[in-house]
Amino acid sequence: MMRALVLLSGGQDSSTCLYWAMREYGAAQVCAIGFDYGQRHVEELNYARGICDGLGISFAVIALPAVTELTANALTRKDMVVDAATVGDAPPNTLVEGRNMLFLMYAAIYAKERGIRTLVTGVSQSDYSGYPDCRDVFIKSLNVTLNLSMDYEYTIETPLMWRDKAQVWALAQELGVLDIIRDKTLTCYNGIAGEGCGNCPACTLRQRGYEEWKRCTK
Repeated sequence: MMRALVLLSGGQDSSTCLYWAMREYGAAQVCAIGFDYGQRHVEELNYARGICDGLGISFAVIALPAVTELTANALTRKDMVVDAATVGDAPPNTLVEGRNMLFLMYAAIYAKERGIRTLVTGVSQSDYSGYPDCRDVFIKSLNVTLNLSMDYEYTIETPLMWRDKAQVWALAQELGVLDIIRDKTLTCYNGIAGEGCGNCPACTLRQRGYEEWKRCTK
């Protein structure tokens, strides 16, 4: 029986979490789930599948088309331009309201059907970019809610919660998968793999973290 379900987008953070889960639970005890919610960078799911296929890990993709109808944001609306930076205290226009809550809820249902109790997600409060559903307090609250709503004891693991992007790169090196995370994942909101477009917030955060990690290793 599988022990852990990884929420896998195909980006840097979730892919690092996949390898972390393999180390913690064993590759044979890990499976993954991704979500197609109309994201402009949906190609990320192909990178997620490519990683899983190479590792022999089961990967399921769940379609959530209604998300694009519920909230206007640059991540699911191609007629909106992804802002390079936020203005004041306003959230980034790539914020998809409630996204992580939806993902974890569907992942929990999928996990229970398969007798899995551990959910692994790559959210981080250290580099959360203004997304409220990446905070530790939210994850802990949702963990309790999921347990109560399904009368099932889940544990939501967040191995990156207190790591900034430089520390995520360091973890990838520690796991022996730095080159894979750098070259075979897609984090860019504009759908460009590896180093990405270099302009969107995801690329900026990723590159800044990489440069900081490189400085620390010298």
